[in-house]
Amino acid sequence: MTSKSRNEKLQEKLFTKKESAWESYSPADKESAFAFAEKYKLFLKESKTERLCVKNICSGLKKSGFVELGTQKLKTGDRVFKNYKNKAVLAAVIGQDNSKFNLIGSHLDSPRLDLKQSPLFEDSGFALLKSHYYGGIKKYHWVNTPLSMYGVIHTKSGRKVEISIGDNEGDPQFIIPDLLPHLAKKQMEKTGDKIIEGEQLNILVGSIPVKDEKIKEKIKFTVLKYLNEKYKITESDFMCAEIEFVPTFNPVDIGFDKSMIAAYGQDDKCCSFASYWAIRKITNPKRNAIALFADKEEIGSMGDSGAASHLLENFVMQLLEASNVNTLPATVFETSQAISADVDGGLNPMFKEVQDPLNVPLLGHGVTVTKYTGGGGKYSSNDASAEYMQKVRELLDKNEIKWQTGELGKIDEGGGGTIAMYMSKYGIDTVDAGPALLAMHSPLEVMSKADLYECYKFYKAFFTQ
Repeated sequence: MTSKSRNEKLQEKLFTKKESAWESYSPADKESAFAFAEKYKLFLKESKTERLCVKNICSGLKKSGFVELGTQKLKTGDRVFKNYKNKAVLAAVIGQDNSKFNLIGSHLDSPRLDLKQSPLFEDSGFALLKSHYYGGIKKYHWVNTPLSMYGVIHTKSGRKVEISIGDNEGDPQFIIPDLLPHLAKKQMEKTGDKIIEGEQLNILVGSIPVKDEKIKEKIKFTVLKYLNEKYKITESDFMCAEIEFVPTFNPVDIGFDKSMIAAYGQDDKCCSFASYWAIRKITNPKRNAIALFADKEEIGSMGDSGAASHLLENFVMQLLEASNVNTLPATVFETSQAISADVDGGLNPMFKEVQDPLNVPLLGHGVTVTKYTGGGGKYSSNDASAEYMQKVRELLDKNEIKWQTGELGKIDEGGGGTIAMYMSKYGIDTVDAGPALLAMHSPLEVMSKADLYECYKFYKAFFTQ
């Protein structure tokens, strides 16, 4: 073997080394990554909506010794959580220094189809439900895709009814039928955002008419009769409901080597699961460790359960009071630090032209640290400081975590945002970090198991530093 030249040795020192995490994994590392992925896949299967996420996260937190935050006094090591209206969660482990915190914030919502408040109608021998898409989607993805129905309905009599149809054994599923290609000449001449219009996302839910000439809308009648017999609801109850239609697909392994996962809702449930698992595993952090699981990110983080609300501030203030901390709240926030746990867009070999090859994350290369998101000239973005990026780099390298940097596409190709700017508004040092995905916001997003595992390791190290 020839020895390396002086320049070759210098090159190793000067150049950024880019390699797949799998290349450095031992058999034990690979086994750990695959085992963690199995837990994650089960969580995804059971948590397709934000309400289901909250239910499952709260259940898991309780199993790990977390109790609901109330009027109790808190001391180092205590584990508490708060459920915000079954749409968002905050959890904390009280640290040795309870006047500062390390925060990881993720979001539980994913693009989907919501029902309109008056959704049910009959047309052309079918009963259909009118939907209003939620978040940024390619509308044509959602036709001819098997759909499941989830949500809650509050009846006029005051009952709360939970709906879950499509993912259980023997359940029917639902679909939005596309136009056959034989008659789609004009359709195929349209731009991608017009191939399927929002008002065409109507979901087939029935086709058998009642045998009664006195009933005008016979198929609509049979659907409402079914819903009334099964759930004791009427048409007007849809006005007090949150009903979501999501892809029926369950998580599956991708590739001969099973190194990847394809599933609905990985943006941002992969980060939520990693931070949820991380906070369950820590016991004695130096600072308060706080995990935020927010709602509404896909539509701007607004509303009472979104990161732009005061739910984080309210939770921190409650922790400070319960811990008898006399430090000014502004000082607490400004001396704390945060990770905005969200995904980035990985390099898709079929669409390389929209990415900057020097700044695009690659699947399998570890957790992606994204200094800024936004669009164009970094609009609607948090932009992490050089000082904070250095702290993050030191933590990653110290814990031998595989990582890379990333940017969401070429400058003028589009862009996107996260909840980073809503956490950093308090003066908290914040940066985005999470796995890279292919086909983000589609019914089946793709992620590397290695990236998920490195993400979990990073979040756990961040909580405990």
